Amino acid sequence: MPIQDIDTPALIIDLDSFEHNLNLMSKSVASLGVAHRPHAKTHKSPVIARKQIAVGAVGQCCQKVSEAEILVAGGVDDVLVSNQVVGQQKLERLAGLARHAKIGVCVDNLENIGAINAASSKFGSQIDVLVEIDIGAGRCGVVPGAPAVKLAEAIESMSHLKFSGLQAYQGRAQHIRGFSERKVAIEKASEYVLKTIKLLGGAGIDCPRVTGGGTGTYQFEAGTGVWDEIQAGSYCFMDVDYGLNLTEDGNYFDTFQNSLFVLATVMSIPNKERAVLDAGHKASAIDSGLPKVMDLPDVEFVSASDEHGTLTLGRNAPKLSLGQKIRLIPGHCDPTVNLHDWYVGVRNNIVESIWPVAARGAAF
Repeated sequence: MPIQDIDTPALIIDLDSFEHNLNLMSKSVASLGVAHRPHAKTHKSPVIARKQIAVGAVGQCCQKVSEAEILVAGGVDDVLVSNQVVGQQKLERLAGLARHAKIGVCVDNLENIGAINAASSKFGSQIDVLVEIDIGAGRCGVVPGAPAVKLAEAIESMSHLKFSGLQAYQGRAQHIRGFSERKVAIEKASEYVLKTIKLLGGAGIDCPRVTGGGTGTYQFEAGTGVWDEIQAGSYCFMDVDYGLNLTEDGNYFDTFQNSLFVLATVMSIPNKERAVLDAGHKASAIDSGLPKVMDLPDVEFVSASDEHGTLTLGRNAPKLSLGQKIRLIPGHCDPTVNLHDWYVGVRNNIVESIWPVAARGAAF
């Protein structure tokens, strides 16, 4: 089927660019001497997870137990829930899952550690537990240093848990636009991590792994020599927001190619200065900004409502026609994926594959 016959709105993957990104990241992390555990909250797909593992990834990250369940059911045998899991029902599901795959989880609370151990004991499983430290994101995580050591000691005292290192993710740094400013943010974060590792050693506790880092900063974490494992996920697709980051030479970040698009149809051309697409914010997430029109100069996506996307047509814009298919680069890839049921894989403008977004809506 040619791309022009795909009904819209549709979530499409340019397979050549997608495969380029996977192979490029595989070579990059290998040259940096770190492991790669991509974040499945980006793609929500065991199919894509297996493709990442096939080129060298050690496993997957996710944020929810339901995502982990879907990944394991889809053939992924090493999953880190890089988040806190609270509540008996969720913990028992996590403990049950650990009977079928290697499962890790993050903690920042003593009470939670005991609850995880109780669930693991009930199911006769073992869970890898990482202490999350707040290295500047201002979200989850304990203060680096002594509070983290206290949690590690508690984990080591539990019968069905294994202390497996530190979760250290500086989410706020991912979209700092300046190259030097992003680098400085990670260098500061590394000081917090090193302080914690030193105190763990003083308490006789080995820190087997430091994991974190994202698409916007992974080379900085790897370059510090502190992180052992990188969690970059958006690299496989990219989006408008990441494309606004700057490289060292001041150009826009284009190390990885845009491979994810929302395909939309021109449904109305009210006048020579405006056209309307059949894709609004139910087709492309706008939390990090509006999508960008691909390959059409002087055509700008300027507003979105539920089912409509409005384009302005500048003086140098090509003439559009009713029914014309247009590719949009999402403003933010992760939540855009969560709006769709499947990916349509395209190569040379021909449909080659359809992959379900299996973990769409898996938020519990």
